[in-house]
Amino acid sequence: MNLKSFSTSNAVQNLKHLSKTFQDKKFHLKNLIQEKNRLEKFSLKSDEFFYDYSKQRINDRVTNELFNLAKETKAKDNFSRMVSGQIVNVTENRAALHTATRDFTHDHLLLDDLDVISEIKRVNKQIKQFSKKVHNNEIKGSTGKSFTDAVVIGIGGSYLGCEFVYTAIKNSVEPLIGLHFLPNVDIDNFGQIIKAIDPETCLWIIISKSYTTTETLANLNQALLFLKNNHLDPSKHLVTVTAKGSPGDDASNSSLGSFHMFDFIGGRYSVTSAVGGLALSLAFGFDIFNRFLKGCHTMDLHAVNAPEEKNIPLTAALISIWNSNFLHYPAQAIIPYCSALSRLAPHVQQLYMESLGKGVTSDGQILENQTGVIIFGEPGTNAQHSFFQLAHQGSVFPIEFIGVVKPAYNKDQAESKGVYNHQELWANMIAQGQALAMGKDNDNKARYFTGNRPSSTILINELTPESIGMLLAFYEARTVYEGFILGLNPFDQFGVELGKVLASDIRDQIRRKNNDKTIDFNSLDPTTKFYLDTLFKGSL
Repeated sequence: MNLKSFSTSNAVQNLKHLSKTFQDKKFHLKNLIQEKNRLEKFSLKSDEFFYDYSKQRINDRVTNELFNLAKETKAKDNFSRMVSGQIVNVTENRAALHTATRDFTHDHLLLDDLDVISEIKRVNKQIKQFSKKVHNNEIKGSTGKSFTDAVVIGIGGSYLGCEFVYTAIKNSVEPLIGLHFLPNVDIDNFGQIIKAIDPETCLWIIISKSYTTTETLANLNQALLFLKNNHLDPSKHLVTVTAKGSPGDDASNSSLGSFHMFDFIGGRYSVTSAVGGLALSLAFGFDIFNRFLKGCHTMDLHAVNAPEEKNIPLTAALISIWNSNFLHYPAQAIIPYCSALSRLAPHVQQLYMESLGKGVTSDGQILENQTGVIIFGEPGTNAQHSFFQLAHQGSVFPIEFIGVVKPAYNKDQAESKGVYNHQELWANMIAQGQALAMGKDNDNKARYFTGNRPSSTILINELTPESIGMLLAFYEARTVYEGFILGLNPFDQFGVELGKVLASDIRDQIRRKNNDKTIDFNSLDPTTKFYLDTLFKGSL
């Protein structure tokens, strides 16, 4: 079958026709979910990872065409090209080899004469040795006290994935070192963190590939001032994760050294590299981080090797495309019925919206179809008392529920109304999916529920480093697959740059005023002048 673009695919034309037929009442979800063997037909399981899409607005004809779409756009071939190190980030002429950071299958992978696997192993060995020395009190702060906490300074992909994994794992594995995250240039973010740490026992991890990111450098300078004011030697409290040869890779910055990140790994895909590896190894030990990597690798192998009809992240990507491009839903919620997964939605929000929020194809043609949708989420049952009024009776958006079969808490549980807390949690998760699909008739229109609102459910057995790795790699592979099928580049992020350029111009104005209080802002547009005048006055 010849490669076809999304817009010229025969499957797309067929799916457009099918989406119109789904306006018929017989295709209402309350009817579809009554079909015999529907759960068995529209669910997939692999390595204790279960994906149920039986409550999506689909039937056999739709799924057949979706899998045809994957084949026509050669989604699996492109994914294999990515994993093998071929150039898939065409706008930046780079490979995208985040999967190599957790590859336990191959001993070598050459990229422009660089053995990627060997380099990654070198960095991981360095992380393992460093974290072990910290835990054994061989590396201490400048006053001789052992480290009890670490602050991660980094923004976007330099912290979101790591924060998700740390929050998830610490539910079942007690941290050896507590992690804190300082992404925001907001000084109050810094103020809250220093209340929670002892400056003498805190290590600061600076994460920036270029070591030029404005927010990260601003927070670094704030940390340096804090250390100075506490009479501490920064070289014994700072460690960097950065690109080889960057300003942060200078031995004079820290006696603790630096850990390398690579051009072939994008920030939002980088948690399994040194970006997440150093902090997570300090928090839990390298062995726990390694188990997390093995979970990622398990899902990577499935994403590469499973045929289209059995491939969980590919199927999820196709369902997402059906919902956005053919049923025209503008958003999707991620609702984990597990408080330990509270930081999953923010991570996927960046992963998905930065990867798929594009306006052109990989070869620069203006896209005429829908690309990424809005991702948001909150743990259940909190979400039910937050935005589920809209979910049930307002604008429709698909929901992805996530359930954990066995809770991390294994002490005595009290009964309430004859059930335990974890059982109550599951009762709500199951009921919400059913209610969204079925709806409810009522002559009182304020109590009428339309139903026909799609959802999927993901289940994992328990919160282990391996299962959290599988969950992370699932969302990465799903996002990449969706990008490849839509024909866009899921690895660049030029849309992030425009605001930075404008901020730089305004920053110059503020710097001039800081240096000379007599300077005014009369040459600026009235709106910018108003905001800067207000900032310097200190009040409205």
